[in-house]
Amino acid sequence: MDDWRANLIEDDAGVRQVLERSRRVAVLGIRSEAQAHKPAYSVPAFLQKHGYDIVPVSVHGETQAILGRPVYSAVADIPGDVDLVQVFRRPEDIDAHVPDLLAKKPRAVWFQLGIRNDAAAEKLARAGIRVVQDRCMKVELNHALQERQLGGALPT
Repeated sequence: MDDWRANLIEDDAGVRQVLERSRRVAVLGIRSEAQAHKPAYSVPAFLQKHGYDIVPVSVHGETQAILGRPVYSAVADIPGDVDLVQVFRRPEDIDAHVPDLLAKKPRAVWFQLGIRNDAAAEKLARAGIRVVQDRCMKVELNHALQERQLGGALPT
């Protein structure tokens, strides 16, 4: 059954759609304020500033609130639904998180810029989860915001 491939989002329109349909974003591999210079903190902070509900998921041992929100140790531990899981993990580390992601079954999973794991993406896509790989969510959101300011139509 090849229809799972439709869940692998590689075009700009699909990426914008994922951004528009996501509000609650779990950030797997988030960093604390002490490492605010790292993308794993600055990107979620930018998203929060633009109205996304950020849910921190630490893999680095942080237990104190990040971005004013309680920290979870696994995506599946987050109460309620999650629209999107943003992943800040090395490609070789993602496989260990796939069971956790499948247990939560968010609408989408986003591997940040420089992160690609085709085997994990296929498993998620086959489970009906949309997957974006190797793109920066901050950059893509900036493009969408600029397009909106210029009068371009964004998916709703």
